[in-house]
Amino acid sequence: MENLAIQYENLDQKVYQILKDMIEQRRLLPGEKIHQEKLARDLGISRTPLVSALKFLEHEKLVEAKPRRGYYVRLFSIEEMISIFEIREVLEGLAARRAAKSITKGEAKQLLNIFKPFQGLSDITDYQTYSQADRYFHMLIAEIASREFLTSIIQTFNIISLAYQYPNSEGLIRVPNETIEDHVRIGEAIANHDAEAAEQLMREHLRKAIVELHKAV
Repeated sequence: MENLAIQYENLDQKVYQILKDMIEQRRLLPGEKIHQEKLARDLGISRTPLVSALKFLEHEKLVEAKPRRGYYVRLFSIEEMISIFEIREVLEGLAARRAAKSITKGEAKQLLNIFKPFQGLSDITDYQTYSQADRYFHMLIAEIASREFLTSIIQTFNIISLAYQYPNSEGLIRVPNETIEDHVRIGEAIANHDAEAAEQLMREHLRKAIVELHKAV
């Protein structure tokens, strides 16, 4: 019975991660209803692990249950987004500081290579690819910083921040040509083990997004 329970628990976690990835990749869009029967068929599972995964995501504020209507991908207001970015500023500033202290040469190379395809472009028009690079950049810093502890928290905030607002710009608050220099400077500070500069630059980067969001209120 114990092994059976573990199997069910693992399935719940797998389905949870699949749904979370679908939201991050914008295969499930903000405000969209989650059609449970179709999704269960597509995934080849029963509704039991699906509902369990949806409850996990509801706890993380990524989906919401509407009485007699089902589950929906949560759509956040501008005011909520501002609050989220204020939290991101603190947490990711800490992550950047910690990453600068512990980053290896291999990780530094990996971090610095993320935005190389975009450097030197006078007009970055591929918002989808840039948005993917943006998510990867922030998550890699969290992983380097904590190896585990901050990663899950920051991932959830990044999904909210990057996958929910401004659907025509792939969730980006500011246009790529405005943020590319920020990303490069943050990456270089971390790679050079400059913890103080890394934290300051990351916080400034996210503060600029807060200013932009305030304009939309």
